[in-house]
Amino acid sequence: MANKSKLFDGMVVFVDVAKLGSFTLAAENSGHSTSYISKEVNKLEARLGIRLLHRTTRSLSLTQEGELYFQLCQQLIEDAEQAENSISGNQGEPRGKLRISCPISYGLSNLSPVLSLFTEKHQKIQLELELNDRKVDLIADGFDVVIRASTQLEDSSLISRRVSQSEALVLASPRYLAKHGTPNHPYDLDRHKIISYSNLKQPNIWLFRDHQGETIQVHVESHVLTNNATLEIDLAVADQGIIRVPQFALKDEVEIGGLVEIFCDWPKPPIGVYVVYPSRKHMSAKVRSFIDFVIAELGD
Repeated sequence: MANKSKLFDGMVVFVDVAKLGSFTLAAENSGHSTSYISKEVNKLEARLGIRLLHRTTRSLSLTQEGELYFQLCQQLIEDAEQAENSISGNQGEPRGKLRISCPISYGLSNLSPVLSLFTEKHQKIQLELELNDRKVDLIADGFDVVIRASTQLEDSSLISRRVSQSEALVLASPRYLAKHGTPNHPYDLDRHKIISYSNLKQPNIWLFRDHQGETIQVHVESHVLTNNATLEIDLAVADQGIIRVPQFALKDEVEIGGLVEIFCDWPKPPIGVYVVYPSRKHMSAKVRSFIDFVIAELGD
């Protein structure tokens, strides 16, 4: 392990280069020469034993290891700035880039309507919001906070707080049901066109609980398999099959009669919405402010 006195050598310089994408711009920003900046990054790479940057005569880009190191270093520098602000009377005003990942349907239906309140209140936070139904790796992908919707979160060293709870509804259009019949039992689904959500571990297995609490496992044949709940809903409204989606993904499709709920008298699987983040210790003000905001605005 490197001498602790040299642990942070080159880190601030490297982060500047990575942010600005140029040794020259990093030199101008810091008041040093370009050669000094280049030497500091070279010494850092030598100490770490890894290449952080791809260099050509025309471009500069981060390696995979460099991208991960950049995200971690950026957080360390922001934490250090936060510490200085706290003891200098600034009281840690939330600031800096905040990277968030959120499922598309939840982001559009729930987060989007209130997000302007957050950006208006915290104008020194640069918000980077990625709507993606893919299960991202919070640490490796460099996110500060991830919003997840799941029937059950996997065991993890990450911290999670439940924001709210929704339900999974089985739906189809009235015209589809008039043409193909309404299933009375989950086992009847094997005779229907099914539109499934591909990001599930087993998209072709739908689980139900009966009134005695027993689990029923239904194998369905997916007519369409997609990773987007909005597309599932659009296809169902267009009479293309039966879907199972979280209630929060719906707009007014049920109220205006575009979709009809099936198995209304069956227990509905709960879907929890969670905020997930790395640690409660040394949480930055920007992360804490966002988590508190989501809980206050969107919590049950």
